[in-house]
Amino acid sequence: MYDSILKFIRPIALPLVSSAVLAAAPLLVAQTAATCSVTVKVTGIRNTDGNISVALRSAPETIVQHKVVEIDPATMSAAATFDGMARGTYDIAVIHDENKNGKLDFNEMGMPLEGYGHSNNPAKRPGPPSFEETKFTIDKPAASIEVTLIYWP
Repeated sequence: MYDSILKFIRPIALPLVSSAVLAAAPLLVAQTAATCSVTVKVTGIRNTDGNISVALRSAPETIVQHKVVEIDPATMSAAATFDGMARGTYDIAVIHDENKNGKLDFNEMGMPLEGYGHSNNPAKRPGPPSFEETKFTIDKPAASIEVTLIYWP
């Protein structure tokens, strides 16, 4: 009995499966096209010590992607590109990790000893800016943002 069913199904199964794959192909292309990339250029770096840590966040406590990049000594800048991002709202947080310990260091008074910056380049002041202040929307296939680092004396 199974042999007779297989004889009947085999000739039509391959064309049906092929048709389904071909019909889904435009959907797969559309999903790929909906992803975005954002390039972050970091400027205002005071020296070539250490590296630059760049975090792409979708909420104040949610890091979507993180990259550590080297400083270009010729331009005293750095760049990081994040690919495969969904369209949406994000912010960027940057640290100049001069001693390469993986964190922003502070003095005994709570003032940062290393450079930091955020998307939208909020003004220098005590305390970090809010996510609302630093957020931006990615709604194109490619976006570019410049973050200028802040240093306290």
